[in-house]
Amino acid sequence: METPKNPTSIQHRIREGLSRVAMVMRVDDWNRAKRAGINPTQLSILELLEGRGDGLGVKEIAFHLGVSQPTATDSIAALERKGCVEKRQTETDRRGVSVAITTAGLTALRAGDGEESLANQATEALAAHEQEDLLVMLIKMIRQLQVNDAIPIQRMCTSCRFFAPFAHADAAQPHHCKFVDAAFGQRDLRIDCRDHETADAAIRAATWAVFENGRD
Repeated sequence: METPKNPTSIQHRIREGLSRVAMVMRVDDWNRAKRAGINPTQLSILELLEGRGDGLGVKEIAFHLGVSQPTATDSIAALERKGCVEKRQTETDRRGVSVAITTAGLTALRAGDGEESLANQATEALAAHEQEDLLVMLIKMIRQLQVNDAIPIQRMCTSCRFFAPFAHADAAQPHHCKFVDAAFGQRDLRIDCRDHETADAAIRAATWAVFENGRD
């Protein structure tokens, strides 16, 4: 029997907490998808394709979403019938096909934008410094999932060739983005940046070491 003197492992309890948050986020996704006239998997595909002008292949989409290729294929076909995505021939391989979002797809993504989600309400209940700390912790967890090959490399600042962590003495804006040539702070770190360009493995490792150790 679990008691305050004999709790389950902290890892187990963190996972329990994350599962509760994930449950609410699924509710948010169902509500957003319903307003757009699609299902949550289709919504996830549109979110993935937004900002990717060249589109992605079906295999890449399946890998990013953690679904089977047949599931991705069926969802893409449904979105294509709705006019939300289109298939294009890739420039590098005439037989290759990429899937790209259309104007109708972008409109579907914006459906219900004015309605605040349950997850956002929970996040806004945190103090500013708590939000910042949570963002950094999520980045660290995502990075570890990448290291374990559980998910593909995400378009985060920490894996981008333009990111220079703790390049400035200003505590409020210690990082530097070489793409826009500007300093920025911890709370501005991106999880999914459209201008992201993946650095090679050695640079990613060196960048992460600086980011993780801070100014030290």
